[in-house]
Amino acid sequence: MPDYKQLYFQLAAKVTDAIDILVEAQQQGENNYIQEETHVILLKKPEQEKDQNK
Repeated sequence: MPDYKQLYFQLAAKVTDAIDILVEAQQQGENNYIQEETHVILLKKPEQEKDQNK
């Protein structure tokens, strides 16, 4: 008969490892995003541009 307690603890350990990997990947992605230069693009309607040029 399988030792279900041991199997459960093995599964829990693997799930914890997977969560750690996902959290680390998320943190790396967030750090990469923060370090990138962001370019601001202003979107204007054509009417707004004409009004500002007057």
